[in-house]
Amino acid sequence: MTDSAAQPLAALPAGLTRRLLTAEVVIVLWLSLGAAAVRSMLGFISRLTADAALRDQTVSLVRPFAADRPWLDIAYHLTGVVIALGAVALVWYLLARSGESFASIGVDLSQPGRDLVRGIALAAIIGGGGLILYVGAVRLGVNAQVAPSAIGERWYELPVLLLRAAEAAAVEEIIVLAYLLHRLSQIGVNMWWAITISATLRATYHLYQGVGGFVGNLIMGVIFGILFMRWRRASPMIVAHFLIDAVAFVGFAVLASRLGWLLGT
Repeated sequence: MTDSAAQPLAALPAGLTRRLLTAEVVIVLWLSLGAAAVRSMLGFISRLTADAALRDQTVSLVRPFAADRPWLDIAYHLTGVVIALGAVALVWYLLARSGESFASIGVDLSQPGRDLVRGIALAAIIGGGGLILYVGAVRLGVNAQVAPSAIGERWYELPVLLLRAAEAAAVEEIIVLAYLLHRLSQIGVNMWWAITISATLRATYHLYQGVGGFVGNLIMGVIFGILFMRWRRASPMIVAHFLIDAVAFVGFAVLASRLGWLLGT
């Protein structure tokens, strides 16, 4: 890390106190991924106390809501995306209210080429490492089997999968990475504590998958946090997250029947 990377991202916005910013952060997380973390912990407890062993359970990340009625299925997915992006809109509003913008956290098109290259490289490294960790965790019996998508071959399902991947990338990287680290820095939280808080929250709302999901996302959160503090940009991480999820969702939908050997099933 360079000396500049250890400095606060921005000064405390005029007219706002640390107490108000702390309350703002709590409310944003309360309405978004903080709440998801609580539900995920309950889901993990539910899986641990179920009759079936954890490795024999399956988690579907994207599943049909009304497979026999395409128009309703599409409506459900679109509604889910719009509702989830409401938290991103709230972050945009709060940044604008404090005299800032998405550009303040590196969510813009000022460096498209560099952001894309960095995102692709991160996706390859994080995605590959995450797959190895996941397979190992399932084989050890400390992780459920994750089915990224439980959809078939209907004409609208590929766009839906890509849209859900974009939603997850935007919501997680804008809120839990960029916004949270930005605000914690302004509040005066030590950089390493801020990265730890962000990474632990990311890991916790993936805990429903099992220990492997928690550890993998904790590592991802630390790496993304360090890079965000260095680059002052969230766009590369949004690109990387989208690519990881898109490959997982679409790849699983296409190759699901051929992947049993990977988990020893």
